[in-house]
Order: sequence, then C-alpha cells, then structure tokens
Amino acid sequence: MDLLARLQAMRLPFAEPLGIELLSAAPERLVARMAVRPELCTVPSVLHGGAIMTFADTLGALATVANLPDGAGTTTVESKTNFLRAAPVGATITAETTAVHRGRRTMVWQTRIMLADGKPVALVTQTQLVL
Repeated sequence: MDLLARLQAMRLPFAEPLGIELLSAAPERLVARMAVRPELCTVPSVLHGGAIMTFADTLGALATVANLPDGAGTTTVESKTNFLRAAPVGATITAETTAVHRGRRTMVWQTRIMLADGKPVALVTQTQLVL
C-alpha cells in the first residue's frame, strides 16, 4: 500500500467531521483540502479558528506518522497559528504541510492554508513528539 493510501485509510475520529480530503503524500510534504461548511463556521459565516487549527494539526500528525519507525507513535507538543484571512462558507481551502525538521525525537511541520485563489488563510507551525 502506498503512503497516500495508508494515510487515507487511517481512522481519525476527531478530524472526520471536518471532511478532510488528503490529495497527496510524501515523507516531506502532504497536501489536503477541506470545504468550508456552515457547521464549521462562526458568525459571520467564516471558518472557525478551531477548525483551521484542527485541519493543520491533523496534517502535521499524519506527516509525522508517515515518518515514524515501526511501533512508534506521536503527539503534538506545540502549535502556533497565525490567522491571516477569513475563509467564507462555501469556499474550499487547501493546506500544504512541509517538513521543517524530521528528527528521531521531534518533528516540526509548517502548514500553509490557502483559499482557491492562493490567498493565505493561516500559517501553522507545530512540533510533534515521537513516542
């Protein structure tokens, strides 16, 4: 099973309601998209910051999983989000997660979340601990 299929097959109960669609996967880069639906929004009909953070955290965790040795696990130990622009209901956002550091004990990922026209919605940097 290739990496993309392996990650797509993972059951992620907290992230499932977001409807994250993983588009491509390599050890150093993941790309995914998500539709901005009303139930994920705050007033006035823009994507809730928690949904943005969950999207990025899910991708950072999946990217780490793609690089783990057999039998290892991971958990997020730090995450920082810069919110740059609102994502309105009806939009589709795309996220690109790239490796900053892939070490034996920690991995650091940067996720750029963008609207379809390429305008940035958020920039997230997170650190994953290898367990």
